[in-house]
Amino acid sequence: MGRRFDHLGDAEAFVVVVEQGSLTAAAIALGTTPSVISRAIARLETRLGNQLLRRTTRRLGLTEAGQLYLEQARAAFALFDDAERAVQGRAGTLAGRVRLSVPTTYGHYRLPEKLARFAREHPQVRIELNISNRNVDLVAEGFDLAIRLGVLPDSGLAARRLEDAALCVVAAPDYLRRAGVPARREDLAEHACIPFVMPSSGRIAPWLFRDGEADVEWMPPDRLSVSDDVLGVVSLAAGGAGICQTYDFIAAEYLRQGRLVEVLPQLRGRSRPFSLIYAPHRRLSAASRALIDSLAREDDTSPAD
Repeated sequence: MGRRFDHLGDAEAFVVVVEQGSLTAAAIALGTTPSVISRAIARLETRLGNQLLRRTTRRLGLTEAGQLYLEQARAAFALFDDAERAVQGRAGTLAGRVRLSVPTTYGHYRLPEKLARFAREHPQVRIELNISNRNVDLVAEGFDLAIRLGVLPDSGLAARRLEDAALCVVAAPDYLRRAGVPARREDLAEHACIPFVMPSSGRIAPWLFRDGEADVEWMPPDRLSVSDDVLGVVSLAAGGAGICQTYDFIAAEYLRQGRLVEVLPQLRGRSRPFSLIYAPHRRLSAASRALIDSLAREDDTSPAD
């Protein structure tokens, strides 16, 4: 009886090509050459009787058959991963790879301590971290997990709430000496506010306040606005360019150093949620499940004093 699955190496090459975006990158990842990868894809397409990849001079794209095979192949390899994890777990060792995409705010200010703790607990798990404010396509781009900000749309993705991050309004002492300290929300209209343009909509993100018993969304003027990287509003405020709204966990170190001071503390009380998402139809590896549980722990989600 011949081997039924002697093409698994070709299937793995196909998955890696899609995840890496090119034959060359896949060859580097697998420690081989682009010509070997190209032959593996050709063998797989011949076996399946379908074209899987559209090749152009600039990029690779998936055909409809390629997208279907990619999803099924990933699910199959996830089962292999689970089988290995189950056996390894009997010896108390967790291993594998997890691809995680996070926004810059969380990636720079909340994730480092969490991932350091996870690495100490599971040193054999390899984390591939993407820090970007772009909302990745989990399935098409091969990510296991992603952290998203805000109220999530009904996208069919599973979600685990990580925290509700408190907001504050801050400015540099030098700016306040020059422009004065706002005493009321209405005073902000006379100040240089630094809003952020949301990449998903191209619109200014409103500032969130709790004014007495009322929750208020206030639209800051956009004489100076920041797009793509929300951390830019904090950098500009610390440099004396104006006032911004940010998260307590970002402002904490600036406040300790005296580079920023809080204004309008009476308008505190609002927050924005951060959630961990994943595709529910994909079988999560033991490593992914362990990372979800670790990131969702509540023992270190409060801002440092």
